[in-house]
Amino acid sequence: MHPHFDLILKYFPRLSDVQIEKFAMLWDFYHEKNTKINLISRKDIDELYLKHVLHSLSIAHVFDFKPGIHVLDAGTGGGFPGIPLSIYFENTSFLLVDSTAKKIKVVNEAISLLGLNNVSAVRERVESLKGQFDIVVSRAVTNLQAFVPWVANKIRMGKASGFHNGIIYLKGGDLTEELRAQPWPYAVYEISSFFHEPFFETKKIVHLSKL
Repeated sequence: MHPHFDLILKYFPRLSDVQIEKFAMLWDFYHEKNTKINLISRKDIDELYLKHVLHSLSIAHVFDFKPGIHVLDAGTGGGFPGIPLSIYFENTSFLLVDSTAKKIKVVNEAISLLGLNNVSAVRERVESLKGQFDIVVSRAVTNLQAFVPWVANKIRMGKASGFHNGIIYLKGGDLTEELRAQPWPYAVYEISSFFHEPFFETKKIVHLSKL
């Protein structure tokens, strides 16, 4: 078994055999691609399941995305958090967007390899994207003051999954200053309160509600 893969099964014990197989396929795929394009830092690639897959899935530990809602992963990079979330939420629609063509090419290859029919990926600047979504997810693309204006008009009002539509943002460190200037109502979830590995000690999920 690959390093830390057991953590996926530990924290998400109800995965189907198909989901487990898809998560298992990520190891060889990202290790091979990472030799050609730097999707994940070289020192982190062997901690793929801890630092990338499980980190992405922390969102699924807190939030339940309902079938049929539309989720935008803004600045997906190599496909995080969008790819792990789309494996987990099989009936939720995901659009993964990044402005780097090489990265989106790899993400599309992952979608094809895994047979994910609830995901598409496009090369686009988020600001130029057409359409609206229920939730925008992202992993520390920039500071929140810059990020929120990029995506604010891409989010429709409502509670499509039973909680306020808005932004679900993965970020580490002290967010006091960033959140102080934040006009949207927010809640902060400490990932270390439910994932107990040292890596998550300073990691947080920020939910910004569009009201």
